[in-house]
Amino acid sequence: MDWRSLIASQPALAVIPSKLCAVAEHRDIEAGETLFRLGDPLQGVFCVVAGEVRLIRRARNGAEIILQRSRGGFFAEASLGTKAYHCDAVAAEAGAVLRFPARDFRAALDEDVKFRDAWMTHLAREVRKLRAQCERLSLKSAAQRIVHYIDSEGTDGVAILTESRKAWAAELGLTHEALYRTLRRLQADGTLRIDANRITLGQPQGSVHPR
Repeated sequence: MDWRSLIASQPALAVIPSKLCAVAEHRDIEAGETLFRLGDPLQGVFCVVAGEVRLIRRARNGAEIILQRSRGGFFAEASLGTKAYHCDAVAAEAGAVLRFPARDFRAALDEDVKFRDAWMTHLAREVRKLRAQCERLSLKSAAQRIVHYIDSEGTDGVAILTESRKAWAAELGLTHEALYRTLRRLQADGTLRIDANRITLGQPQGSVHPR
C-alpha cells in the first residue's frame, strides 16, 4: 500500500506505527455492504479511506439509528476493549477501508508510548463529539436539533453537509418529512440560509430561540 498517499488523504493514519501498518488489510467496499454486525466477534479496528461507513443499531420498530457516520478516519474504536462489536457497520456508498487486526492494535498500544498518547487524544476528541450528539438528541424540537448541529459541527455558524437530507435526518433522530418541514420554516423566518449543501445560521425574525 502507498502509505504516503493514504496519510495525505487521512492524516489520522500518521500516528500508526510501522509494525501496525505492515499488518493492515486494504478492502474495497460496495454500497450497502455490511462489514460486521452487532455481536460479531471482534476482528479489528477500521479506518475509512474512501466512501462512507455508518455504525447503526435498529430500534424495536425497525428504524435505523445512526451512531456514527464516517467519511474518513477510524471507526469501531469502542469495540477494541471488548470481544464483540456493539453495532452494525454498513457502507453507505462504495469506497475502501483499512482493517487493523485487534490483537496487533492492542500490542502496538502496549509497546509504543507515542502511539498510545496519540490514540488517547483521538479517543478524547471522539468522546467530545459523542457528547454533543447525545445533547443534540435530547433536545425536543427539530429546530433545536438543527441549530445545535450547525453550532457544534459547523464553523462560524456554517455547516457544509456531506450527506443526503434523508441521512442527515436519521443522524438528527428525525423523519425526513419533519426535517424538510422544519428547514422550510427556519429558512422562511430567517433563522437559516440554505444554498445547496451549505447551511448558514442567521437571525430569526421576532424570535431568538427556534421552537
